Amino acid sequence: MNLIRGYEWLKALLLGRERSPLDKKVYHQLSLVAFLAWVGLGADGLSSVCYGPEEAFKALGQHGYLGVLVGLATALTVLIIGVSYSQTITAFPSGGGGYVVASKLLTPTLGVVSGCALLVDYVLTIAISIASGADALFSFFPAPWHQWRFMAIVLCVGWLTLLNLRGVRESVRPMVPIFLVFVITHVFAILYAFFAGADHAGEMARQAVTQTNTLLHSGVGLVGVMALLLRAYGMGAGTYTGIEAVSNALPILREPKVQTAHATMRYMMISLAFMALGLLTAYWLCDVHPVQGKTLNAVLLERLTGGWNGDTARIFIFVTLAAEATILMIAAQTGFLGGPRVLASMALDRWVPSFFATLSDHLVTRNGVLLMSAAALVVLWATGGSVTMLVVLYSINVFITFVLSQSGMVRHWWQERAKEPRWRSKLFINGLGCFVTGFILISMTITKFYEGGWITLLFTGLLVFVAHLIRRYYRATYQHLARLNDLVAVANDALASDQTSAPTCEANAKTAVVLVNGFNGLGLHTLFTIVRTFGNCFRRFVFVQVGVIDVGNFKGVAEAERLRQTVHEGLDRYVRYAHSQGFAAESVGAVSQDVADEVERLAPDIMKRYPNAVFFGGQLVFPEENLLARWFYNFIIFSIQRRLHLLGITFIVLPIRIK
Repeated sequence: MNLIRGYEWLKALLLGRERSPLDKKVYHQLSLVAFLAWVGLGADGLSSVCYGPEEAFKALGQHGYLGVLVGLATALTVLIIGVSYSQTITAFPSGGGGYVVASKLLTPTLGVVSGCALLVDYVLTIAISIASGADALFSFFPAPWHQWRFMAIVLCVGWLTLLNLRGVRESVRPMVPIFLVFVITHVFAILYAFFAGADHAGEMARQAVTQTNTLLHSGVGLVGVMALLLRAYGMGAGTYTGIEAVSNALPILREPKVQTAHATMRYMMISLAFMALGLLTAYWLCDVHPVQGKTLNAVLLERLTGGWNGDTARIFIFVTLAAEATILMIAAQTGFLGGPRVLASMALDRWVPSFFATLSDHLVTRNGVLLMSAAALVVLWATGGSVTMLVVLYSINVFITFVLSQSGMVRHWWQERAKEPRWRSKLFINGLGCFVTGFILISMTITKFYEGGWITLLFTGLLVFVAHLIRRYYRATYQHLARLNDLVAVANDALASDQTSAPTCEANAKTAVVLVNGFNGLGLHTLFTIVRTFGNCFRRFVFVQVGVIDVGNFKGVAEAERLRQTVHEGLDRYVRYAHSQGFAAESVGAVSQDVADEVERLAPDIMKRYPNAVFFGGQLVFPEENLLARWFYNFIIFSIQRRLHLLGITFIVLPIRIK
C-alpha cells in the first residue's frame, strides 16, 4: 500500500491533480483563449522564419534584390492558406483538420491518406524543431560541449512530453514569455531595418528595377527569372507549415470555438506574413550575405547593431538568437497538440487502435502524446538529430494534407451552391488554396524526392497500408459480433410482452453483479451465460455500466450528461428484462474516462448493500491469441478483476468466443 501511495504522490507531483469530466468548470479550465492558442499553435509557423526566409534568400544567389518579390509571394500564400482554412473552420465547427475534411468531403480512403501524412509531418515537426533549436543553442557553447547535444534533445522531448501529459493549458503557459520575447525582438529588428534603410530605399529600389530589367533582357530571359523566383519560393515552403494546426485543434479552444479559432488564425496569418516578408526585405535593405557558421538572421542583427554600444548590441543579439533557439524547440508543441488529435479522430473510425481515443485522468490523450514522443525520438536517433537530413524529410507531407483538404472544400461549396449565396467566392478561395498548395507539393516532391524525400513518402504509404489492415481487422470482428445482436431481438420481444411487476428478494440473497457496456449482444450473452451456468443460484442481478468519456464525446458538460442518460436508458432495459424473467434487479450507472477506476470505486458500496454478491464480466476470446488482438481490443476486464481481487471481491470472467 505504501508503494501505491508513493506512486500516486509522484504522479500528482509530476502530472498535477486529476480532473473530473463532469465538473462544469473543467472545460473552461482546459481550453485555450485565442492568445494562448496563438502561442501553442503558432510557434511552429513563426519558428519557420528562422530558416524559411533564409533558404529562400540563399536560393536567389547574387540576385537578392528579387527577395522582396519572393517575400510578397510568401506573405500572399500565407494569407491564402489561412483564409482557406478559416472557411474550413466555419464549415467544421467541431474540428475540421485535414483528416476529417478529406474523410467527409472526399472519401475515407483519401481521409486516411491525409491523416497518415499529417501524423508523419507532426512527428517530423517535433524532431526538426528540437534538433534545430539544439543547434542554435549549442552554437553559443564551446566545441567540447557539443557531445551533450543529443542528450539535451532527449531531455527536451521528455520535458515537452511531461508538460503535455499534465494538460494542454499547462503545456502552453510556460511558453508565453519566450514567445513574446521572440515576437518583440524580431518585430523590432524588422522595423529598425526599415527605418535604418529608409534613406537609401528609393535608390535601392531603382537599382533593383534596373538589375531586374537587365536580367530579363539577358540570356536568362523571363522564363529563367520565373524559374529562379519559383525555386526560391519553393525553398521557403517550410514557412507555411503549422497553419493547418488551428483547424485540427479546434476542440481544445475556448467557447465560442469558431470565433476563437478565427481570431487565432488571424494572429497566425498576420504575424507569419509580416515576419516572412519583413525578413526577406530586411536582408535586401541591409545587403545581407551568407557567412559561414552564421544564420542570415544573425548576420542581419550584426549589421543592424553595428553602430550600437558594444554591450547593448551583444545583449540584444544574444537575447534575440536565444529566443530563436528556444522558440524552435517549443515549436515542437504543435506536433504534441495536433498529432494526438489526429490519432484520436482516426481511432474513432478504427484506422488505428481504439485506445488512442481514450483520455487519461488528466483529460489528455495520453497514448497519443506518448506515441508522438517515442516516434520523434526514433527519428532523431535514426538521423542523428541532423537538421540537414530532417529538412529534406520535412514539409512534403503537410502539403498532401493541404491539397486534399482544399479539394474537399471545393467539392463542398460546389455541392452547396444551391444553399449558399456566396458559394462562388468561397469556392474561389478554396480553389486558389488548392492550386497554390498543389503547386508547392509538386515542386517540393520533385526537388526533394531524390535527396531523401522518398523516405517520407515511403513511410507515409506504409502507414496508410497498416491503417487499412487495422480497419479490416476491426470490421471482420464486428461482423462476428453482429451475430450476437440476435439476442437483442429476443430480449426486446420479452420486454414487449412483459406485464409483470418487479420481483423482490432479501439483501442477503445471492446477487450477480454484471458489468455491461450498453444493451447489446455482448451484455446479454454474459447474462444468459450466468443463468445457464449457475441456474437459480442468483435471484438478484445488479447491472453496472460506466459510460466512457473519450475524445469523441469530450465536448462539454451537455455531452457528458447525454452520455449519462444513454447509460441509464440501456441499464433500465436490462433491469426490465431481468424482471420479465422473474429476477429482482437494479442498476448502477456512472460516467468516467477510466472504467477500471470507476468500477473499483463503485464495487465496495455494492458489496455493503449485497454481501453475497459476485461480480461478472464478459471478455472476447479469439481462436488465436496474438499481438493484434491484444492491441486492438480492450482487455480492461482483467485489470478490473485484479483490482477487485485485491479488495477481496470475487470476480468471474466469462468468455465470449469469437470465431
